[in-house]
Amino acid sequence: MRIGSFTRRGLITGALATPCILRPLAARAQEPVDIELVLAVDVSRSVDEQEQELQFKGYAAAFRDPRLIEGIAGGPLGQIAVTLFTWSDWHIQELLVPWTRIDGAASAEGLAQALDAAPRRTWLYTSISGAMDYAAGLFGQGYEGTRKVVDISGDGISNSGRPVADARADALAKGIVMNGLAVIDRSPQPWAAGMPPLDDYYRDEVIGGPGAFLMVAEGFEAFETAVKRKIIREIASAPPPGPLVERAYA
Repeated sequence: MRIGSFTRRGLITGALATPCILRPLAARAQEPVDIELVLAVDVSRSVDEQEQELQFKGYAAAFRDPRLIEGIAGGPLGQIAVTLFTWSDWHIQELLVPWTRIDGAASAEGLAQALDAAPRRTWLYTSISGAMDYAAGLFGQGYEGTRKVVDISGDGISNSGRPVADARADALAKGIVMNGLAVIDRSPQPWAAGMPPLDDYYRDEVIGGPGAFLMVAEGFEAFETAVKRKIIREIASAPPPGPLVERAYA
């Protein structure tokens, strides 16, 4: 009889305890930063080996620039969070630098070294919508920025995946700002016949959100100058009004 009573008491106790066991753990607090910045780099077939190297060196040089470090230090919190991935076809995105807190020269140099050592791979098509969708899913992973910005660089219009307008609308609805860095190749390209000028396309179809802007690199040789100016403007805590479209030359 006592065994039965003990069993019933055990079942009752277990039943009462079960909800505690199933209660989800508290969500990990997000670290506040001035901006969550996603860098999305085009590695489709139109970007040859030399041009891809100019892109990687340009991003690395930007994070070694003292002006960028000063810009970060000037923010209310004095720190930002950055992640970088490459993109091509609608289903091909490769995360090369996971979310990294940048709060000074040492952490910025660490990110630059990660870019120096990152693999260089080339794929086929150009899916800006795929890059937007992937980038939008990266936010909220350990950091909470007062601003959420995606920086998409590329040298061609989208030719893979869903409509860019749909992907951009979904990102803007989440409070994400879409900025662009269009790399212009002024030499004639047979495959570009009938396509809109790339700078017009990025301005009209890619960028969007409060304060969004487009940086145009006049050739890959101008990429380093363009990306430095672009990121410095993006991380400014109170960016002054600037032109919708800026241009950088080698």
